[in-house]
Amino acid sequence: MINWSEITGFQWDRANLTKNSDKHGIGCPEAESVFLATDLRVLEDKLHSSSKEMRWHAFGISSHARPLSITFTIRAHLIRIISARPMNARERKSYGYPKN
Repeated sequence: MINWSEITGFQWDRANLTKNSDKHGIGCPEAESVFLATDLRVLEDKLHSSSKEMRWHAFGISSHARPLSITFTIRAHLIRIISARPMNARERKSYGYPKN
């Protein structure tokens, strides 16, 4: 489980700084804003986790009022966002979010 009180910020891989924006139109500030959402849901990504590093999925409404899916890990008390994209129809239905 994540101890949110230990998280101190975000860390971005240089390649991911533009990847999410280029592919999905989601910039770093918008992706980060999901973690402040009152409706934030976080699930373990068991398929992509390893004994060395846990991966997680976060679902929430961004500061631009879009339902987003964020894949991330935590390194040295920092959230490291791996990908950010709009939620797909199945995710929106499963977690009770409106259409994008």
